[in-house]
Amino acid sequence: MSFSFADVDSVRKGLSSVQYLADEGIAGVVYLAERLQKPVLVEGPAGTGKTQLAKSVAEATGARLIRLQCYEGLDESKALYEWNYKKQLLRIQAERQGEDPEGDGMWQQIEDDLFSEEFLLTRPLLEAIRAAEPVVLLIDEVDRVEIETEALLLEILSDYQVSIPELGTVAASQIPLVFLTSNNTRELSEALKRRCLFLHIDYPDLDREKEIVLAKVPGVGESLADQVARIVRSVRQIELKKAPSVSETLDWARTLVLLGVEHIDADTAAETVNILLKYRSDIEKALKEFASSDEEFAVPAATP
Repeated sequence: MSFSFADVDSVRKGLSSVQYLADEGIAGVVYLAERLQKPVLVEGPAGTGKTQLAKSVAEATGARLIRLQCYEGLDESKALYEWNYKKQLLRIQAERQGEDPEGDGMWQQIEDDLFSEEFLLTRPLLEAIRAAEPVVLLIDEVDRVEIETEALLLEILSDYQVSIPELGTVAASQIPLVFLTSNNTRELSEALKRRCLFLHIDYPDLDREKEIVLAKVPGVGESLADQVARIVRSVRQIELKKAPSVSETLDWARTLVLLGVEHIDADTAAETVNILLKYRSDIEKALKEFASSDEEFAVPAATP
């Protein structure tokens, strides 16, 4: 890994240049992760920018982004490597047509050839380890995999090397900068947590969410961005099945800009709330809040 950030402030500036607004805590963990060559476990509610952090670090540093999307049932063949069995079979058939395969020497030659680089299918983990250039490895939603796969990840992240029985040990020529994201749907092992730096990303505060809207939504004015941030903050204080994510805040702001809205009243909020909330029960609760607050809901007093 080549160091790209001189200090914590340069992390903030670098991420800001690719429109990721990081606070001191986020920037500090990214800086330490790069310097200490340790993975970062990023936890927090869905839609708070965990995945985007890894993408933005890759973009800001010019590193290659390699992503392993985790899911239930993910195994070594999809995460690490597997052999191209169809190509191996074609190789065997071609040899049988050309020469007598009965001889021991002939079969040994075929077998050695079958388990060579030509037939190896690399998956994200092995690809990240073998890369010669700087890499950001994103292991997304790690809490969705089984304990066995988590143990595989721990082994890889401990030594940054892979043992392939047919080819030997493949050691990393450079240590990738690794981000593991988790929505905290299950408790991860203590061993994995010990290996990582920990970062919790929550919903942004009022001012930061306003900054995000201004940075990410073309054509939005400061007044509208302020109203959007305040209303979303108020909506998140309601007991909801799923609070609106930052990406849904941005979708709502883009919708309002598209509709030519400059001031959000109760009717406008009610007519567009389906962009912000995705469960009927949540929408009904929000509509009651809008109706009871009327126009005052659009510009509430600032929360300290």
